[in-house]
Amino acid sequence: MFLTADYHTHTTFTHGKDRVMDNAFSAKEKGLKELGIAEHGFSHPVFGLNRNKLVKFRKECEEATKETGIPVKMGIESNIIGVDGSVDLKEKDYDKFDTFFAGIHKFILYKPKTCFSLFIPNFVNSTLKRKEVSKRLINENTKTFINVIKNNPVDMITHLNFCCFADSLEVAKVASDYGTYIELNSKKTHLTDEELNEIAIKTKVNFLISSDAHSKDRVAEISLVEKLLSRVEIDKERIHNIDGRLPNFRFTAFKEGK
Repeated sequence: MFLTADYHTHTTFTHGKDRVMDNAFSAKEKGLKELGIAEHGFSHPVFGLNRNKLVKFRKECEEATKETGIPVKMGIESNIIGVDGSVDLKEKDYDKFDTFFAGIHKFILYKPKTCFSLFIPNFVNSTLKRKEVSKRLINENTKTFINVIKNNPVDMITHLNFCCFADSLEVAKVASDYGTYIELNSKKTHLTDEELNEIAIKTKVNFLISSDAHSKDRVAEISLVEKLLSRVEIDKERIHNIDGRLPNFRFTAFKEGK
């Protein structure tokens, strides 16, 4: 198995240590066919993408593409901010991005009610590492992910169940129906072997492997996922960015169909 493209990397535009060009040259050295820069969404008060820098962000992606010969996609890892499926990427900004990912993060500007229904209980439970999580919280998180997928043309859900607690099987079923990928994140452990095995057996959802690199050295670093796949059997044809394959992104199709 070899990685064809790494779509979830970060740069100095948000929480990364290196520039777009640095990530692009690293991707070229490692034999990737495409690279994605998926910066943190606007609602993160510390590491969020600055709207005033979007033109510069696009320019650097285009320059890196020209310099390296590798297509560099300008993307966003949008923050989920509401149980109703609200995210911090709005339709008015769709034309500015090539890829659209979404995930739950800790310290962001949630909708007021969501702060009490999602952020605080998830934060408390993950911090205390509780093994028993209330059914109400699991249902609330599950509903949130499902609404995100149904109400937005999201390409991929990032690090599903990292610091949150959802029914991953139900989320994967909906993701399969809508053509949204589930990420296999190689920076952080987020799905258990049991969860991933159940998803693989009981759904037809497809996957993307990501480094979630915050530095150029970690671009295409997927050893954590390789170990996971040595324990859990997933048909490699369902992983759409390995062995020469490139994904069909839902976001692209949505914009072309408008």
